Amino acid sequence: MPLWLDLLIRIAAVMAGFLVLPLVIGQAEHKVMAHMQGRVGPMYAGAFHGWAQLVADGVKFVQKEDITPRDADRTIFRLAPIVALFPYLIVILTIPIGPGLVAQPLDIGLFLVLAVLGIGVVAVLMSAWASANKYSLLGGVRGAAQMLGYELPLVLAAASVAMAAGTLSLPGIVEAWRPWWLIWQAPAAVVFFVAGLAEIRRPPFDMPIADSELVFGYMTEYTGLRFAFFLLAEYVGIVVIAALTTVLFLGGWHGPFEDHLGWLWTLLKIFALSFVIIWFRVTYPRLREDQLQRLCWLILVPVALAQLVLTVAVKTLT
Repeated sequence: MPLWLDLLIRIAAVMAGFLVLPLVIGQAEHKVMAHMQGRVGPMYAGAFHGWAQLVADGVKFVQKEDITPRDADRTIFRLAPIVALFPYLIVILTIPIGPGLVAQPLDIGLFLVLAVLGIGVVAVLMSAWASANKYSLLGGVRGAAQMLGYELPLVLAAASVAMAAGTLSLPGIVEAWRPWWLIWQAPAAVVFFVAGLAEIRRPPFDMPIADSELVFGYMTEYTGLRFAFFLLAEYVGIVVIAALTTVLFLGGWHGPFEDHLGWLWTLLKIFALSFVIIWFRVTYPRLREDQLQRLCWLILVPVALAQLVLTVAVKTLT
């Protein structure tokens, strides 16, 4: 296959996943929350169970007026939604879906993923500062404190499984995975998943938005497509955190007939974890700022450190 054609296919596959999977998760969130909360919700768009409601919402965002506050830093204000999306696009390039099914395999894939995910805090600070709005600024400060704090347990948990596998390559970690890791690396998996939710600011870790206190936090001044880009970044974040948890801790493509159906097992695990993320939104109330920081520094970080010590001990003895 010519190099240009191979590159074109890889780019097309990544863009399809980047645009389609978040929309599927968004539609699922609307319907799952509606059923869990006993709300009928919009059932007319698309006729069957309101399947086209998310498309209708997209058309609505396109039609809305694009407003930039008079006192805002216009360049930074307009760039922030793009910066919020960019890290997830890079991460999706490195996530293996099946044996040999990865857009860009890297020997240091996990290192790149963790480094790039940290860029998300830049988008939050850009939107908060450039909006020239006190509610946005408060939301940005909360977001920065939250994301910088939860980076530590996220990295420590990922380091544990990388040490167990003996590689930083994401496909290599999946190949080294064994079923008994479900027990051995379970604390690290829980820490990684919870810290990942805090990184993408999903409930109950949505203090940077806190609509009852800060209007809509760092997104308060955004309208139209730019606001839609922030929402898209949130749904892409769900896919990325679910995919990384699947690859690092749940065996990725491992399952019956994995040579032929490995991609299907990976997607099923991603959707199952995405369902759990939606379930958390319905079930748990928003954490206060002190509760959020206490969970990070007094629970997640010590558990991640203990797991890291355990992994070192097991690797040394074996």
